Amino acid sequence: MAKKPIEPFLWALFSVGGVVAAFLIPIHLFLSDLAFPLGWLKAPGYESALALVRHPVSRIYLFVLCSLPLFHWAHRFRYTLYDGLQIKHLNELINVLCYGAAVLGTAVAGYLLWNFP
Repeated sequence: MAKKPIEPFLWALFSVGGVVAAFLIPIHLFLSDLAFPLGWLKAPGYESALALVRHPVSRIYLFVLCSLPLFHWAHRFRYTLYDGLQIKHLNELINVLCYGAAVLGTAVAGYLLWNFP
């Protein structure tokens, strides 16, 4: 049986993670670092923010916001090590460390969001 390559799947995760990072993270940074502290928008209270995080759709959104950019980072860092540092002889170790860190971060995010009170 021929082994199916996983590389197209990793490139897809890289692409989707880049889109999520490019479109959603700046919105969060704008709100939390500019709009709320400077008084441009009224910051949500603790109870309303807690109610928002407890909603299942918000949890899915936060999970996507945390996990997909991790896979974008893993793929970019992997190729930075390959092309920039020319350490292609450590191919398997780099793959395990980069994508393992992304999977671990995704698992932690999923655990924390699933067990959020």
